[in-house]
Amino acid sequence: MGMRGRIGALWNSFSYWFGRLSLQSRLVAAYIFIILGPSLLVSTYSYQTINKTYVSDAIDKNNYLLQMEKLHVTNQIETMERAAQMVISDKDVRSYLMNDASAPLSELIEFNTITIRNLSRIMDNNPSIEHLRLYSDNSSMYEFWPILFREERARDASWYQEALRLGDQELWVFQSTDPDVMQRFANQITEDQPKVSLVREVSIPAGHHAGVLQVDMLLNNFTPKTYTDVRDNQSQMFIADRDLRLFTRPDHSFLEANGQMSAAILERLQHYRDTGEWDVHYKENGKSFLLIHAPLERIGATLLNVVSMEDVLKDISRTRNLLIGANIGFIFLVTAIAYVMNAFILKNLRKLTETMKQVRRGGEYTGISIRGGGEVGELAHHFSKLMNTINTLVAQAVHKQALSKEAELRTLHNQIDAHFLYNTLENIKMLAEIEDQREISDALTSLGGMMRYNFKWSGEYVRLQEEVRHIENYIDVMNIRFDHPVHLELCIDPFYDELEVLKMSLQPIVENSVKHAWPADTGDSDGRVIRIEVKEAGGDIAITITDNGSGLSAEALKALHEAIYAKAEPHTEDSAAASAGGKAGGIGLRNVHQRLQLFYGEAYGLVVRSEQGSYTEVCISLPKVLFAGGGKP
Repeated sequence: MGMRGRIGALWNSFSYWFGRLSLQSRLVAAYIFIILGPSLLVSTYSYQTINKTYVSDAIDKNNYLLQMEKLHVTNQIETMERAAQMVISDKDVRSYLMNDASAPLSELIEFNTITIRNLSRIMDNNPSIEHLRLYSDNSSMYEFWPILFREERARDASWYQEALRLGDQELWVFQSTDPDVMQRFANQITEDQPKVSLVREVSIPAGHHAGVLQVDMLLNNFTPKTYTDVRDNQSQMFIADRDLRLFTRPDHSFLEANGQMSAAILERLQHYRDTGEWDVHYKENGKSFLLIHAPLERIGATLLNVVSMEDVLKDISRTRNLLIGANIGFIFLVTAIAYVMNAFILKNLRKLTETMKQVRRGGEYTGISIRGGGEVGELAHHFSKLMNTINTLVAQAVHKQALSKEAELRTLHNQIDAHFLYNTLENIKMLAEIEDQREISDALTSLGGMMRYNFKWSGEYVRLQEEVRHIENYIDVMNIRFDHPVHLELCIDPFYDELEVLKMSLQPIVENSVKHAWPADTGDSDGRVIRIEVKEAGGDIAITITDNGSGLSAEALKALHEAIYAKAEPHTEDSAAASAGGKAGGIGLRNVHQRLQLFYGEAYGLVVRSEQGSYTEVCISLPKVLFAGGGKP
C-alpha cells in the first residue's frame, strides 16, 4: 500500500471514529479546532516576532557598544598620528637628523634640554602613548633615551623592511609583546604586553632616508574594552590586524571553550574582505553567538564583538513557555465553557432524540412539548406533523392493501379470460388452416399478436421494432375490412430497431390515419400508403408518420393543434373532431403528446403538418436512447 493509500485508510478510520461521537463532543472538538488554529498561528507569529526583536535588540545594543569602542580607537589613532606629525615637523629634530658631523657638547646639552624634553612632553600630554621612538640612520649620532636611538637597534624588527618599502606612508603594526629596545641585546625577558605601533620612514630632505619613527600604544589603552578587567561572560571584544591575527583578553575567553571559534572568525574576516558579506550568526557546542564587526579602514584592522546568546535564548524560552501555557489554559477554559453551553443548548435536542427512539421501538407517540423556538423547536414541530402524517398514511395503506387484494383478484380473472381468448383464437386458426382458409388464418395470427402486445404490459418502454411489429399486425387486421388495402412503408435503418420508445405511442397515430385519412366516398386509384421514417438530428430522434390521405384545411389543422396542446382536458371527445372538419383523433394525439412530455420532458412531443388534398404528417421527437429492458412481448 502506497503513502496515499495509508493516508486514505487513516482518514477513513478517523472519520468513522469522529462520526460515532456525540453531537456535543463533536461541537466541542470543532470549537477547539477553530480556536486552536488561529491561536497557534498568532502564538507562532508572536514568538517569531519576539525572537526577532530579542535578537535585533541584542545586535543593536552590542553594535552600539562596538561603535563607541570604534570611536575611542579612532581618537587614539588620531592621537598617535598627531604625535608622529609633531615629531617629524620639529625643526630641531630635522636639523639633528640632517647633521652628519658630530655636534659640539654645548649643542647636545641644549638639544637634550630643550628638544628631547619637548618630545617627552608629547608623551606626558598623551599618557595613552607608551613609547615615542625616533631611529636615526646616522651611526655616529648620540642616543637620547627614551626617544632618540640609532636605527641599527630597529633593523631586526618585523616591521622594519615594510616601513622602508612604504616610505612616508603610515604602517600600523600589532605586536603581542612590547620589547625593551635598550635591553634587546642583553638577553633580558621583555614584558608580555600587546601593543599597536605607528611606524613611518623619515625622509630629510624628501627622498633621502634619515630614519624611522615609531609611536607605540598598549592595546589595553588603544582598545580598552578588548582588554577590560571587568569580566563579562556574555560578550567579548576582539581586534584583528591586517594579517588576520586576533588580539583579545587572555583569560575568561570564549576561545577557551570553543575551539573552532577563532578559525571561524578569521574565515569570516577573509570572506568579508573578498565579498563584502558578513554573517552575524554563529553556533558551536550547541551554543549560539552573534559576531558583530566594525572595520577600522584607516589601520587595516577590524573590531569584533562576540556576544553569547545564552541569556537572550533563556528569555526567549521563557516567553515561549509563557505563550504555550497561555494557549493551554485558554483551550481548557474554552473547552469547559463550550461543554456547559452545548449541554444547555442540546438539552431539547436530546429530549427529541429520546422521543424518536421510543417511537422507533414501537411505543405510542403522545406528542412532545419543547419550550422555546429555534431549529430544535422547529424540528420538534415538524416531527409531530410527520408522525400525524405517518398515522394517516398507515390508515390509507391499510385501505389500499384491501383494494390491492381486490385488484389482484380482478387481474387474475382477466388473465384467465385472456388465456381463454388466446386458446379460442388458436382453435379457430387451426380450423381455418384445416379448411384451407389462409387469409383467415393470417388475420387470426395478426389479431393474436395484437392481443398479446396489448395484454402483456411489462413496462412503459419497448423497442421500436416491437412497436412497428404491432402496427404491422394492426394494418393486417384492418385490411380485412377495406376493399382498398392500406400499404405500410417502413424507412427505418436496422440500427434504430433497438431504439427505446413509449409503448403504444405510434399505434394511435397510425390508427388515426387509417380511420380518418381516406373518406369512404373517395376513390383510391393510387393506393393508400402510410409511411414511417426515422431520422436523427442534433442527438435526438424524429419519427415521422405520413399518409397520402385527404389532409386537413388550415382551420381544421389549427383546431387540431389546440386540442393536442391544450393544458386542460376537453369536455367531450368529439369536440376536436368537429373542429377538425370531421377528422377525429385529437384526443388520441393529445394523449400521446402528453405521455411523451411526461416521460421525456417538455422539449419533446408531437408536431402535426398537413396540406388539404395532399397529405397529413405527424412528427414525434424523443431522445436517442437504446433499449436496455426485457425481451419481445
